[in-house]
Amino acid sequence: MKYLITIVGPTAIGKTSLSIALAEHFGCEIISCDSRQFFKEISIGTAVPSKEELSSAPHHFIHNKSIFENYTVGDYEKDAISKLDELYKTSDFAILVGGSGLYVDAVLKGFDEFPEIESTVREQVNADYDKLGIAHLQQKLEALDPDYFKYISIENPQTLQNPHRMMRFVEVCMGTGMPYSTFINKKNNTRNFIPIFIGLEADRSVIYDRINQRVDAMINEGLLAEAEKVYPNKNLNALKTVGYRELFDYFEGKITLEFAIEEIKKNTRRFAKRQLTWFKRNEATKWFDYSTDRKIIIEYINLKL
Repeated sequence: MKYLITIVGPTAIGKTSLSIALAEHFGCEIISCDSRQFFKEISIGTAVPSKEELSSAPHHFIHNKSIFENYTVGDYEKDAISKLDELYKTSDFAILVGGSGLYVDAVLKGFDEFPEIESTVREQVNADYDKLGIAHLQQKLEALDPDYFKYISIENPQTLQNPHRMMRFVEVCMGTGMPYSTFINKKNNTRNFIPIFIGLEADRSVIYDRINQRVDAMINEGLLAEAEKVYPNKNLNALKTVGYRELFDYFEGKITLEFAIEEIKKNTRRFAKRQLTWFKRNEATKWFDYSTDRKIIIEYINLKL
């Protein structure tokens, strides 16, 4: 039997250190499902594990792509499943860790199959976006699939700002004449592993304090210089994320540096709240306080084997 120990929770809660401890205990490797850590040009603002942490256990899907590459969640699903098949040849365990809920779901459940869309429809949707912007796509999706629009507005609102995904939603609706949501959860993807879900949590005040401390540490480590280096490519989808877009506004003179830093903290806190909302949906997750002794968590995992 093969097991995928899946560690979830809000940003800055301590998922990385727990994953390394579990990887060392079970003698296995780590699959990262933090979608921002894929990109090798951005390290500080994405809280990539340190060199010491990376050397403590083999990690996969960290700095494996460039911000200039179009790497979708579907691509990640295929790559991650292929890597797991490889890892399970030498171990009964693997660790999945990260805060990107959609990417966790991709590995655990996979995605549905969608019908082919005529190229003319795709071209029209792209042209409309180029002319009218992301707001047009949002309005279009709300009209064509109000239920799905409401769902992502609550569960994953950052998706509404992702032009690639919004164009995909709209083109499926327009190309099939049916709501995008009617194609979801139709395919029964099988996996060759049993997931064991571990969640880390803390009081909200603790989470927020840890986030504030992490942002201050990022600034001290050189986040400003890192953001300045990638600023010329600010329109890339990989850079439309917390920690970079606020500093881009600072570079453009729209806000002060002090305000930008406070905005990073505020937006990261909001992101952490959305992460918890997403992960709390899974009733199979066993939640532990972030300060729980690792031995207790290991004992729980052993009981699930």
